Amino acid sequence: MPMNRRHILSLAGASAAAAALNPFGVAEAQQTSYANPVVWQDFADVEVIRVGSDFYMTASTMHYSPGAPVLHSRDLVNWEFVGHSVPRLDFGSKYDLSGGRGYVRGIWASTIAHRPSENRFYWLGQIDFARSYMYTATNPAGPWTQHAQLSRAYYDAGMLVDSDGTMYVAYGNTQISVAQLSADGKTEVRNQQVFSTPSSIGTLEGSRFYKINGNYYIFLTRPANGQYILKSSSPWGPYELRQVLLNMPGPISGGGVPHQGGLVSTPGGAWYYMAFVDAYPGGRMPALAPINWTADGWPQVTTVNGAWGSTYPFPNLTPAPVPPLTGTDAFTASTLAAKWEWNHNPDNTKWSTGDGLRLQTATVTNDLYNARNTLTHRIQGPSSTATVELDFASMRDGDRAGLAMLRDASAWIGVKREAGVPRVVMTDGLTMDGSWNTTGTGTERASADLCSTRVWLRVTADIRPGSGRQALFSYSEDGAAFTPLGPAFTLNSNWTFFMGYRFAVFNYATQSLGGAVTVDRFTVAA
Repeated sequence: MPMNRRHILSLAGASAAAAALNPFGVAEAQQTSYANPVVWQDFADVEVIRVGSDFYMTASTMHYSPGAPVLHSRDLVNWEFVGHSVPRLDFGSKYDLSGGRGYVRGIWASTIAHRPSENRFYWLGQIDFARSYMYTATNPAGPWTQHAQLSRAYYDAGMLVDSDGTMYVAYGNTQISVAQLSADGKTEVRNQQVFSTPSSIGTLEGSRFYKINGNYYIFLTRPANGQYILKSSSPWGPYELRQVLLNMPGPISGGGVPHQGGLVSTPGGAWYYMAFVDAYPGGRMPALAPINWTADGWPQVTTVNGAWGSTYPFPNLTPAPVPPLTGTDAFTASTLAAKWEWNHNPDNTKWSTGDGLRLQTATVTNDLYNARNTLTHRIQGPSSTATVELDFASMRDGDRAGLAMLRDASAWIGVKREAGVPRVVMTDGLTMDGSWNTTGTGTERASADLCSTRVWLRVTADIRPGSGRQALFSYSEDGAAFTPLGPAFTLNSNWTFFMGYRFAVFNYATQSLGGAVTVDRFTVAA
């Protein structure tokens, strides 16, 4: 669940404390307008639905667990985590980093829907291009449970619950199909291709499926610079096609064209489009624009000087500020807050919370990409700083623990213990190839002696879109004075890993299990 106010008020430092005393200041300043991106964190392939006066958003999470986050908002601008639709990636041992790895697999573009007749939420996504999984919950915050496995892989699925309760799925790449599910949502009862993308357009995918004013719409993206929509009087077609946007300038300097995502209405009947903007090395950032409709029922993006606006008037909804997605977690709760996601499934016997986050070594390896129980946090853009307070008194020889900038090219600052002596080190050169096999396990670039069993580790990351962005590492032995360590790390801005960089805290063994560290505090400050 989101941090409560007590956690927020535990922020360290004068500026952070001042922000914590008024955590809603930014949101309140946006009551007359809002800025894009509405969330400057990596939430790709978003879908937004409304249930009554509440909005819910889901996103892709690939190999991170739990998967398919659920965020909640009352005003479409201020969002907070409430849970995950996929509590664990139960799709094979590779998602446990056992006998394989699930990098750039797992939760791709998926879909969430609400079925009013049951007052129940459904999530659907295909896994490994082999089959699809359905999860369900009566409360979007959970618990979510696996409802069904369907034999067809619904690629880039969009789910529609029709006015009579019938469940449909639109899906596909270039050739777009519609499936009708059984009344219980556990099997497919009909499947039909409904549209073939003209060669002049190329590729369409990322389906979202709607029924609006008696018409059926399939909202499709042309990656990564266009958005199109299909319209029909029947879910089975025939469908007409219209372009919604192509090469529209986006709201993030240096970022891409807003696309994919989905449409959503307010209780008052206003319509909005939540897209995402490619903004690597940080990832894909949600951006919101008003929609108007033509007299004959086609959506149009409200632009500002021909572009997706960097600001728009605030929706005609009561602003509903929420705690920021930054701040401090002291890990005093018995469970992790929903903002945290592990790199692959964790070994739940090797970690605990309540009195800090205790991480026992769970893997013997020399490769961070193979290490279980690496805990990640999205990076706040355009730049932010993560600081970890680490108690390493229980480390064993050969152990490595620290704070990483995690992606297919990674670097970290942390503690190495060898021959009974702990040192703080900065390491880069952790790399993967295009098949996500490890090609570099790291090169130590700098180190320093430590005088106690506690250290503060810090990384400041510039994730503005573009090449050459850097992260800087530093450490402290008193939590106040920080010393830079190692060279600046240049971030990889290639899109092919899909997920953006994350802050990650880890502890793994290179010799034998048994060691442990405690993360007493983890702070992200923008």
